[in-house]
Parts: sequence; C-alpha cells; structure tokens
Amino acid sequence: MNPLLTIKGTLAVGFVLAIAVAYGMGNGLAGMNTTIWLHVLSGVVWIGLLYYFNFVQVPGVGAALADSDGPGPAAINKYIAPTALLWFRMAAAVTWLTGLSGLAQLGGGMQGIIDAFTFQNGMGVIGLGAWLGTIMLFNVWVLIWPNQKKILGLDGKEHDADTIAGAKKVALLASRTNTALSIPMLLCMVGYAHGLSF
Repeated sequence: MNPLLTIKGTLAVGFVLAIAVAYGMGNGLAGMNTTIWLHVLSGVVWIGLLYYFNFVQVPGVGAALADSDGPGPAAINKYIAPTALLWFRMAAAVTWLTGLSGLAQLGGGMQGIIDAFTFQNGMGVIGLGAWLGTIMLFNVWVLIWPNQKKILGLDGKEHDADTIAGAKKVALLASRTNTALSIPMLLCMVGYAHGLSF
C-alpha cells in the first residue's frame, strides 16, 4: 500500500524523512533541534491555515452567499471549517508552547523567557516575535474561536442574526489582525535565526 494515499501515511513518511535527514547530517534531534523543528512545523500549519481562512475561505464563503444559483457555503461551514479550526487552534497552541520552550532553552531556563519578553540580553528581535505570537495566540483562543463557535453553531446554542453578525465582525477583525501581525512576527523569527539586529 502506498503511504501517500492517506494523510497519516504522508505525515509518517515526512517525519521519517526529516529524522533521517537530521541524523544523516550528523546533528540529530536532541534538545533545541527538536524544539525548533516542532516550533517551525506547527507554525507553518498555524500560519498556513490563517492565510487559507483569510485568502481562500472567507472570500469563498462570501462568493457562495452572493451566488443565488450556487450551492451556498453550507459544505464549507459544516465539513471544512470545524476541522480547519481544530487544526488552527491546536497548531497555535503547539507553536506558542514550543516557542516558549525554545526561549527557555536558549536563555538557560526561565531567564530566557524573561529576557525575550523584556527585550534584554540580545533577545529583542526574538522577544518582539514572541510578543506578536502571544497576541496572535490570544486572538485565536479568546476572539476567533468563541465567535466561530457562534457563527458555525458549534456551541450548541441558537443565536439571532445580530449576534451572528457581531461574531462574524469580531472573528474577521481578529483574524485580519493576526494576518497583519504574522508578517512582522515571521520577520522576527527568521531575523533572529539569521542574525538580524534592529
């Protein structure tokens, strides 16, 4: 059976190849190497889904609502959005937690986290990235997800049209804020790793 025919098989192949590369190049996956790899991997999932929502799904649902002869947005809202939002939330949490772990490893424990969030001891660039990521995590869990549950009816409650319209506005603005913040946040992540100093 071809493992690429299933998503689990595809992920397994990817992880096996990554581990082979890490050990084949002689570095392995000890400590910080694993943390950074998982941080970047989960970050790609998080930001990839953020961009999917903003560049593909939101405009697609809008077009589906405007097309009176079309199928409407029901399939996206029922089958795609809940799964995408689950991956989105979990990727956000894993990205933030692995980032925190990386800061601790980089700065010798809790001091690394403190240095990053207070822009001390050469941790200004990565600290700014950490702050931006923290704001984005807050937006995902406190603004986007609770409002998406109302919009998609995932909270088990009936909401009137005004409540749903308000939820759509809050979720959209929080998501667009995260899209805007992701651009400098990625600059900080990559910049720190490549020696940028601002």
